[in-house]
Amino acid sequence: MTIFWSVFSKPWPDLPADQLGKKVSDFGFDGIELPVRDGFQVVPAEAERALPTFSTVLSEQGVRVRSIASSTDETIFAACALAGVPLIRVMIPVDSAGYLAMESETRHWLDAVVPLCQRYGVTVGIQPHHGRFVSDAAGLRHLIAPYPSQCIAAVWDAAHGALTGQPPEYSLEMLWSHLTMVNLKNVYYRRTSGFESNAEWSPHYTSGRQGLADWSAIARYLIDRSYQGPMCLTAEYTARDKVDELIRADLEYAKSLWG
Repeated sequence: MTIFWSVFSKPWPDLPADQLGKKVSDFGFDGIELPVRDGFQVVPAEAERALPTFSTVLSEQGVRVRSIASSTDETIFAACALAGVPLIRVMIPVDSAGYLAMESETRHWLDAVVPLCQRYGVTVGIQPHHGRFVSDAAGLRHLIAPYPSQCIAAVWDAAHGALTGQPPEYSLEMLWSHLTMVNLKNVYYRRTSGFESNAEWSPHYTSGRQGLADWSAIARYLIDRSYQGPMCLTAEYTARDKVDELIRADLEYAKSLWG
């Protein structure tokens, strides 16, 4: 069983490739998910030139770009193909037109994306996200089941799955045929209003041992089914000033679950 340990590099947008590679390698990661967005090291307008160069420098530190978080513009596919990046991660928002309208629009979009996946040899991985997005495994399965998994796949996220209240073994079973990556982070709801007012709650992103997502149960399920592929720790914490400390401890904990 081959597991690759990646980290979402979003917390370190100003580090050049050599410094980022050294940092995440020192943590114990062998890969990253890179945001290819404005405000980060590689911006969409320059991706075809910059992503291959960034990836090459990272590889000198023993770190591979295993996925990017970006759009599905053709230039992004071309950049991934040039850089040897196999996966583009996206999410599907639900706007004011409603959920059923989103389903119809998404199918038209996926129909157009599949030929790009085939042309460039790059997979689009869709991640459920709580709130006004496709938020659970059942909804995502309904959308992507008709499409080949080498083109349209699922990225399951432990924290967002926990926020929906769906047991991880149900979510992973539903998405298994299309599962391409697992995100590990943890979260719980914290009340943000006073007790004499209407209850308001917000997600509080915490360390892997805390929160609603049971990483040990997730690991057992994946091990039992011989999952192979990237495990991406997303380095998302409400305590942003402690990211380096928390991500190092979380990777050590996650690796311990795989023995």
